[in-house]
Amino acid sequence: MKILILTGGTGKRLWPVSRKNRPKQFRPLIGRQTLLQATYGRISKGFKQADIYFSENVLQTKEVKKELGLKSNRNFIIEPIKKGTAAAIGLACIRFKADDIIATVNADHYINDRQEFNRILKQAGEAVKKYPDHLLLVGINPVYPETGYGYIKLNGQAGKIGKDKIFKVESFKEKPDKKTAEKYLRSWAYLWNPAYFVFKAGTMLELFKKHLPAHYRILMRIKNKPSLLSSEFKKLKKESIDYGIMEKAKKMLCLPAEFDWQDVGHWRTVHEILSGHSAKNVVQGKYLHLDGAGNLVYSYSDKLVATVGVKDSIIIDTKDALLVCPKSRAQDVKKIVEELEKRGMERYL
Repeated sequence: MKILILTGGTGKRLWPVSRKNRPKQFRPLIGRQTLLQATYGRISKGFKQADIYFSENVLQTKEVKKELGLKSNRNFIIEPIKKGTAAAIGLACIRFKADDIIATVNADHYINDRQEFNRILKQAGEAVKKYPDHLLLVGINPVYPETGYGYIKLNGQAGKIGKDKIFKVESFKEKPDKKTAEKYLRSWAYLWNPAYFVFKAGTMLELFKKHLPAHYRILMRIKNKPSLLSSEFKKLKKESIDYGIMEKAKKMLCLPAEFDWQDVGHWRTVHEILSGHSAKNVVQGKYLHLDGAGNLVYSYSDKLVATVGVKDSIIIDTKDALLVCPKSRAQDVKKIVEELEKRGMERYL
């Protein structure tokens, strides 16, 4: 099985802050490693190095290789320009044989139990061998009513792989409100969707042919003549694999998993990891408070941050900008990012 690590060229950042301002203070998340290093180290314990591949934008290749201590481009699948996860995964599929099984893994996930994580990936590969015309999703059993994740709705058991049950997928559910998330938590049928997809390269390309025919034609031209990569790839429409393929595919199965998992995509998750879901404050820098609880306070400017009666909030103070928001709206920080980009204020990212 081939492991495809999506390192960020597909639109995902390696950290919940820009690379330019990536702080050393994030190291408590995973010791002295970055999330990418932790992901690579985790997978390297369960799979051969030769079977681990990296998907990223051309601008990231040098940085990723340096961070991982790699010198060769052999296992790098490099996009000349960002065009979304559909283009990234499609480009990987034409690199492999039709019968090769691929498992996609994001580089910005926090997972403690590497042994169980690797076991589940291997079981997912075995499931694809048994059901070669299906896509296999790994679903995480929710442990609290998270409103920031998408969910997978199951629809009955399809079979077993060893001791693990395999279920049919009925549908995807977008990020719910609190009441809906609480309902999902009470039901066996809803799992968090961490976007771990396992499939045969040929099966995925057939789905491109059916659901994203323009992508398929361009990918086939690149496969038949690799020298066309730069000129043809930029013609692809930017599309996510979720919307372009997953939400339209009919033959999908899900393998539920129990390993601990966090998508470190926003500041609330950082607080949850470092605090253990408690109400304590997580602080980096100078912070003074009266009646403050459940706050994440990171001050990189060397200024004192002081609060009175502030609870369950995120306060990030840098040299150029100050971010203040309730943890319950941490997902909306990306809207601020979009607005800054729209206004040409990228220097604050």
